[in-house]
Amino acid sequence: MHANDPSPSRRWQFGNVLFTQIAWFAAVLGAAHGLPAWGAVPALAVVLWHLHLAPRPGPEALLIAAVAALGMVADTLVLGQGVLAYTSGQWSAAAPPLWMTALWAVFATSLNVTLRWLHGRPLLAALIGAVAGPLAFYSGTRLGAATLLEPVPALACLSLAWAIALPVVCLCARALDGVGTPGPAALSR
Repeated sequence: MHANDPSPSRRWQFGNVLFTQIAWFAAVLGAAHGLPAWGAVPALAVVLWHLHLAPRPGPEALLIAAVAALGMVADTLVLGQGVLAYTSGQWSAAAPPLWMTALWAVFATSLNVTLRWLHGRPLLAALIGAVAGPLAFYSGTRLGAATLLEPVPALACLSLAWAIALPVVCLCARALDGVGTPGPAALSR
């Protein structure tokens, strides 16, 4: 990253896309095969790699924790509707499994790297969230990590949750940006 360039390097962006996809597949396939804890290990590796690369890891760590917590709340609300079930890894019937929360943490590593172009575009983020979130979840069900007990209501709940969550986490990412060049407001803190 150059001193005046607010964007991460192409190499970092490529690595972010590649490693987040590997972590997603590992978590989903681990859960599908009854190994949810092992499937979440790559997620931890991606988060640590991201924090190692971040010029200011403190704000990024706060962002990752906030997004993981928000994701857990969103997933708990959807789970509470009784429209889906996870294959393995739940520590409580009322809460999503840890591997799902780990995937939210991995997703957070993208917010200031490959998804930084969504900053300041809440309507676009809502639209993308409404479509991409349920598609990713549906893909996970096809691989065996979860079951849509009532497919249409489940996808509708996921769509609503992601339409709300993505603009919110993008707003958090702007406030807790440890990747881009800090602006005058951040430097004066």
